[in-house]
Amino acid sequence: MKKLATLAACLLLGAFAPLTPEPHRRPPDNTFLTGPEWFLVFSPAEYADYLPRHAPSRFPFFGHIAQFWQGYAAVTRADTVSSPNYDYHLMIMVIGLSTTVEYGLKGLYETTMGRFGETTAGVTDTAPDTAEDRLAARTATDYVAFIKVHPWYEFDFATPLKAVWTATGWWGPHPFRKWERKYMLTSEYFAKAVYGWALGKATRASYAHPIERSYTVIDSLPHTLPPDAELARRDAAVVALLLPRYQAFTAAAETLAQDGVNFREIAGNAGPIMLSVVTGNAFLPADGCNLLYRQPILTRPGLNRFVLTCPVTGLGTALRAFARDGVPVEHIYDY
Repeated sequence: MKKLATLAACLLLGAFAPLTPEPHRRPPDNTFLTGPEWFLVFSPAEYADYLPRHAPSRFPFFGHIAQFWQGYAAVTRADTVSSPNYDYHLMIMVIGLSTTVEYGLKGLYETTMGRFGETTAGVTDTAPDTAEDRLAARTATDYVAFIKVHPWYEFDFATPLKAVWTATGWWGPHPFRKWERKYMLTSEYFAKAVYGWALGKATRASYAHPIERSYTVIDSLPHTLPPDAELARRDAAVVALLLPRYQAFTAAAETLAQDGVNFREIAGNAGPIMLSVVTGNAFLPADGCNLLYRQPILTRPGLNRFVLTCPVTGLGTALRAFARDGVPVEHIYDY
């Protein structure tokens, strides 16, 4: 049955004639392959949420390494219709290996020297009270806000690196912890600044700048356009909007769905689209959605990330069902 379903999907996709102009089309497997990329937004967001209340040595760095590769394996298995996008897979391997090295080294350091520094500050699980720890928490929050819109390597690591030595003081309570954090944060921010600069140069030399809008064909014009949306086409055959990409696309799509709008194409695709919700264990996918995989939120027991697929044409119905049931949509992976 599974082979027949895959064959039928291939035939349907082969007969599909997109209404989206060629420059705005993106490959259908992008919805799956953006999943590992976005985990590297969700993981720092979880870390930023964790730091103000907990000691960094307790963060599950190794668990997040495992979740990245588990998620990558799951989306690779799900991508059965498209021909392999080798460039995208190579990029995922590069960022995955980079994150594995970063989290591995950070996890080893934090559970040894970092944990010893925490004990000298008189804490075990709660966040140590030093200016350096507070700077790290603020920087983590700023970083997450930035990477929801921009590539991580464009983040300004030089500013917090300078602040480690100019804005945190040279002496104060818990001196061992202060200087241990100065060493840790200096090493981290300097390495990321250098690596990010080199990666940015290589990326700009190898890839064209992506279009920052998703051409989205809908079944009717909404009463009010979502923020940053533009009307791209309106005639007897097509109503199309240019919606913001990345995290802003999720909010725009939810706004449209609540206005009763349904989707016909997103970036030239009418087949499966991936989305994730974060909720408790007793979750049932909306009608028309299929569960791809589930992962626990390691720092928030009882919550799970459910990664789902549904057809683009069923996305509006699914979003209305989630809103009705009080299920927060984390992200729509808009190709």
